[in-house]
Amino acid sequence: MKIDIISVVPELLDGPFSHSILKRAKEKGLLEVNVYNLRKFTEYKHGQIDDYQFGGGAGMVMMPEPLANAIETLQKDTTYDEVIYMTPDGERFKQQTANLLSLKNNILIICGHYKGIDDRIRQHFVTREISIGDYVLSGGELAAAVVTDAIGRLIPGVLNDETSALTDSFQDDLLAPPVYTRPADFRDWKVPEILLCGDPKKIGEWRHEQSLLRTKERRPDLLS
Repeated sequence: MKIDIISVVPELLDGPFSHSILKRAKEKGLLEVNVYNLRKFTEYKHGQIDDYQFGGGAGMVMMPEPLANAIETLQKDTTYDEVIYMTPDGERFKQQTANLLSLKNNILIICGHYKGIDDRIRQHFVTREISIGDYVLSGGELAAAVVTDAIGRLIPGVLNDETSALTDSFQDDLLAPPVYTRPADFRDWKVPEILLCGDPKKIGEWRHEQSLLRTKERRPDLLS
């Protein structure tokens, strides 16, 4: 899979893709992540990529020309399954969306800044708009990193145990059950006996029950 990202501040994405699971995914050749500096695609002086909004009002808007140049230049070499714009008014990012996107081959992500991008880019290039929550960030880079991480870890071969992702929270609209590790008795706080019984069926039933209880207590909206 290849994920290309258009950013005004590409340096913000150096860290998230250089460590841990995504780093291993790239080293294995399972995931390719490229970050492109939008300022390299502008024809305006001093790398300008934003301007005042028509109609007045506070905040600058990312201009259409640099973005169109960047998208069309990248499209010459890659056919994108999705062109995603990270924006607070997009669809709420969920595990099911990550599952769907992990099946794609090539994805382009646009990171917004300032008051956002000229709406003509959204109308003519963007195929999906995503928000990671009901709040506003300084830019779309951190949100793009979240989406890339959520997608990348689902690619077959990225995780050492591929079944791990299948038992994560939200995969089946339930929260994950509580987990424990050694020692079995820590400060007289003991691991539930059922987890030590060695019966996979009984353990599986207990975990499912705990998932239901935890979801009912913390996220009852998921059960509806």
